[in-house]
Amino acid sequence: MPLADLVLAPFTPSNTARSGGTIYPVIKNIPPLYGSEPGPTARKIGSYLMWTAFATICLTSSMFLTGLAPNLLALSLVKTTAKVDISWTEWFMGMAPVGVLLFVVLPWLVYKIYPPELKSSPDVPVWAREELIKMGRVSFKEVSMALLALLALGLWIFGGDFINATTVALLVLSLMVVTRIVEWDDVLAHKQAWNVLVWFATLVTMADGLNKVGFLKWFAAGSAGALSEYSVTTIVVALTVIYFVVHYMFASLTAHTTALLPVLLTAAIAVPDMPIKLISLLFCYTLGLMGIISPYATGPGPIYYGSGYVNRKDFWRLGLIFGAIYLAGILLIGIPYLRYYLS
Repeated sequence: MPLADLVLAPFTPSNTARSGGTIYPVIKNIPPLYGSEPGPTARKIGSYLMWTAFATICLTSSMFLTGLAPNLLALSLVKTTAKVDISWTEWFMGMAPVGVLLFVVLPWLVYKIYPPELKSSPDVPVWAREELIKMGRVSFKEVSMALLALLALGLWIFGGDFINATTVALLVLSLMVVTRIVEWDDVLAHKQAWNVLVWFATLVTMADGLNKVGFLKWFAAGSAGALSEYSVTTIVVALTVIYFVVHYMFASLTAHTTALLPVLLTAAIAVPDMPIKLISLLFCYTLGLMGIISPYATGPGPIYYGSGYVNRKDFWRLGLIFGAIYLAGILLIGIPYLRYYLS
């Protein structure tokens, strides 16, 4: 399950679509095989599977630039506010030590902190084999879709010098329509994608407007004085923690990014000797990770909370614990590594 999400994340900028459309429909069929249903039997195995899937979604959303839609918004705001460009490869390499370590230990951490009552699952491979047989052989459209996904990923990683990332996405979408992998009516019917496109364009323009009218400059001047008594490292840690924790007051990563990223980044820029690219990356990396802290913090949250396998008390408690683990990883491993990587 974590491996499936890891494979899909680079190609699926919507973690809600990744969860609701692929990961959740698969794993929701596993607990009933063991008599684990929402309610008294949830902890047999269902609770463990649901929380592991949710925690993984939040992690992979931060590992890849294209793993979460607000990542792309954040990148635009960073470029507008701080004049910093971050490539797909640079994003991944900067997050890799923290992301890979957390990804490897995550199932074990959940097993220790929120253990299932059942310790083995021999029926799952049998069920998966039967489902694959029902699906039949791989179709031409499925092979074509896989090749186009690899083309997009390859151009995002290696083609940054000669083709824009947005152009790549439009090219691959056009090829999907031309080859009839998807119909144009399907594209038009995807209201969420069109909504994101319009809102992102508007929000980036608004953020640039704040800069042009002088608000960000005014805010930076005031913040710089308040922060001047502390070391640069202390300020980096403090701003990252604030940016992360304040998400308890937001039900949208997009709204959080729009409201806080330009303001906090401008405050950081005003600090003498501030490593601008480092603090920009830290803000961006926390976006996916902070989705774990509450049932409403990110799109997949309501999906897994609504499954009924993780009760309200456990969801908030686990969100606090794993949010602290993720934030500690970014601060204790990410900051030293990024100083070395960006030097």
